Amino acid sequence: MRSFSNTYIFVFSLIMVTIVAVLLSFVSMQLKPRQAMNVQIEKKQDVLRSVGKAEKVAEVEDKNSYIDEEFAKFITESYVIDYTGSKVVEDAFAVMLSLAAEIRLPQEERNYPVFVYSENGGPKKYVVPVRGKGLWGPIWGYLALEADLNTIYGAVFDHKGETPGLGSDINKAWFQEPFSGKTLFNEAGEFVSVEVMKGGADPSSMHQVDAISGGTITSKALEEMLKDCLAGYVAHFKELATN
Repeated sequence: MRSFSNTYIFVFSLIMVTIVAVLLSFVSMQLKPRQAMNVQIEKKQDVLRSVGKAEKVAEVEDKNSYIDEEFAKFITESYVIDYTGSKVVEDAFAVMLSLAAEIRLPQEERNYPVFVYSENGGPKKYVVPVRGKGLWGPIWGYLALEADLNTIYGAVFDHKGETPGLGSDINKAWFQEPFSGKTLFNEAGEFVSVEVMKGGADPSSMHQVDAISGGTITSKALEEMLKDCLAGYVAHFKELATN
């Protein structure tokens, strides 16, 4: 009886585990398109935020439709480049490209998305994503550059698990706003990126912002993220700036 009982329990458990696994797999397959869409909506929203758009997202009933409409209205072009600055893919794939996967590759082998903003035929701004590793997990952001491909117009950053009240403050406006007006190239045309300075930036510097007090590791990680990711755009920026 004991042997029969143990066999029964084993078989029953195996059947239940199989059923649950099949159901979870089915649910995962059903949710995957929605999850992918949500990821794309978040990317589009961050692109728009970097140029000061999508301001009413908290007020609308249908966030997805609102973001899609704003993105179609203001992002006039999107494409993907390689390290040499050459375009490799046009349009929608730029939103779909996973920078998290790309940064695992050597710089020279990565692909880099570019989003072009323009309002009512006005001057263009170029938005590019950045991604890196913070103290406790991934950090990421988007930089919007003026038409000179040098001056930062706007910046947004976020994180997955940085320390509350310290490194997590990279997503606060008071930290992001000082990036506006800073430049990526020095007077000799050399790429220098932006330094995040512990103890305070030099007010006269065009390449420094203040680090977060108590969040030095995250601040320096963000600095490294900018330098690493933006280096992949240098060839393309210089090409556009001379055209």
